[in-house]
Amino acid sequence: MKKPLLLLLIALLAAALVWVVFFWSPETPEPAVGSEQPKGGDFVFQSNAGPVALKDLRGKAVVLYFGYTWCPDICPTSLGFLAAALNELNEEQLADVEAVFVSVDPDRDTLDKLKTYAGYFHHKITGATGARTQIDQAVKQYGAAYRLVEQDSATQYLVDHSADLYLIDKQGQLANTLRHGTQPQEILDAILQLLGE
Repeated sequence: MKKPLLLLLIALLAAALVWVVFFWSPETPEPAVGSEQPKGGDFVFQSNAGPVALKDLRGKAVVLYFGYTWCPDICPTSLGFLAAALNELNEEQLADVEAVFVSVDPDRDTLDKLKTYAGYFHHKITGATGARTQIDQAVKQYGAAYRLVEQDSATQYLVDHSADLYLIDKQGQLANTLRHGTQPQEILDAILQLLGE
């Protein structure tokens, strides 16, 4: 693993630990207990480069993540771990993988900002968002959750959100869900399984 990436991961883990100790709220939304198992399904969002539609990604392994760029720690940790896993793939493998970071905060996350933010972690991660109805539909399909939390600060509000990685196979079917904190090696193994390796 490259030294700068290792230092980034250590910093992200330290930030996550501080957040858990001082700021974590046990009210972070989770899918309702007893609700149906998420089935996944098609989605269409917008990115800086144009539409991101699951139907257009058939034949590739897709990693889907819901978050927002103002997230102080959870999103950077998740995307850092995902980037570390992607860095272990060779060029041929990377060509068959797409990662999509969907912002649940379209009011603040512009397409330009999403491109810059996602690209900071890895060039194979595409930042995208959409209308609230599109976001809510995809969140429901994949069993994710989020809610806006008002606060008296410069950011005006935070977004509590679930932080799973959703792995979608080459046929566009939800194949696996990895909980927040899943280590890069396990993410890599899950991606390789989708690639049939």
